[in-house]
Amino acid sequence: MKNYKMDTLLIHGGATTDPRTKAVNFPIYQTSTYAQQALGQNSGYEYSRTKNPTRDAIETLIAELENGQFGFAFASGMAASSCAFSLFKSGDKILISSNVYGGTFRVLDKVFSNFEITYEIIDMRDVKLLESKIDSCVKAIFFETPANPLMQVVSIKELVKIAKKHKILSIIDNTFMTPYLQKPLDLGVDIVVHSATKYLGGHSDLVAGLIVTKDKNLAERIGFLQNSIGAVLAPFDSFLLVRGIKTLGLRMQKHCENALKIANFLEKHKAIDRVYYPFLKSDEGYEIQKAQAKAGGGMISFELNKKYDYKRLCQNTRIIVLAESLGGVESLLCHPASMTHASIPKEIREKIGIKENLIRLSVGIEDADDLIADLTQAIDLAKKS
Repeated sequence: MKNYKMDTLLIHGGATTDPRTKAVNFPIYQTSTYAQQALGQNSGYEYSRTKNPTRDAIETLIAELENGQFGFAFASGMAASSCAFSLFKSGDKILISSNVYGGTFRVLDKVFSNFEITYEIIDMRDVKLLESKIDSCVKAIFFETPANPLMQVVSIKELVKIAKKHKILSIIDNTFMTPYLQKPLDLGVDIVVHSATKYLGGHSDLVAGLIVTKDKNLAERIGFLQNSIGAVLAPFDSFLLVRGIKTLGLRMQKHCENALKIANFLEKHKAIDRVYYPFLKSDEGYEIQKAQAKAGGGMISFELNKKYDYKRLCQNTRIIVLAESLGGVESLLCHPASMTHASIPKEIREKIGIKENLIRLSVGIEDADDLIADLTQAIDLAKKS
């Protein structure tokens, strides 16, 4: 582990130079297999599903950034989450936080349920409620903070305390915050999961997932699953991810600066009923967010007043792109009920607060005034006659 500050570690963490040629950028080892010296003798590499030097570079890097010991890279964020869920067996139950990503809900509801691994959705802001739900079947809590898409904030320390008390695993999806803003392992979390497609890659040009842990026994189990299931990150995407992470600090600073400015603008706009952003002082999670993260991140959700048509707003932005995903340099607009969280049944969506007039905004690194002007004209055009 390199003893550098974060902005230096982003650039010089992991495998930074090629040991053979000393190339400044670690090369893409675009190979499936490796020559062996003799039977039972190899250089540490034998087949790229199991181990690849370029994938090693990103796995080492993310472990260092999260203050972990073991990193694992996957072909997508859902492949990473699915690997984490594969740690459990028939009869086990996982408690998940309300507002988790729709794909997380879907894989538990439609895939792991086939293996009799069950789940229950809990508002983990209520720690007494959470603890009351833990019985002998519960083996883990899986949560996001801030949660997708209502930006609900939970106390990582409180959840870890409960998990350790009951000897169950704590797993966090740290996609929205990244290790630049929030370090869950330092707060006692067992496993950190990322959709590296988002802020870590940062340029909407790759799909990737990551897992980090400090625990050697967990790492051995995750490594076995990664190799056995085989949804590993390809060498070229590993290279792109390392390259994207080099600018993470600069990008996150701009994302956060823009998002706070836009959240303040939206909070005062007559067309907006409610704004969800954890670094607004009016947000119910503000104090917890301030205590466990450096900033509020680049994600905002807001509810449009019924006098305005959310469909027309989504169709009339000029700079902001209507698209799935988040965390890229460009700003993206999303309608959770019909896009990212459409896999969640409507009655569950409504119960947890994902309304039809809810819009999620991934704030990019463009000029904030241009983004505000774009939102202003789109909102104006969305007004019903």
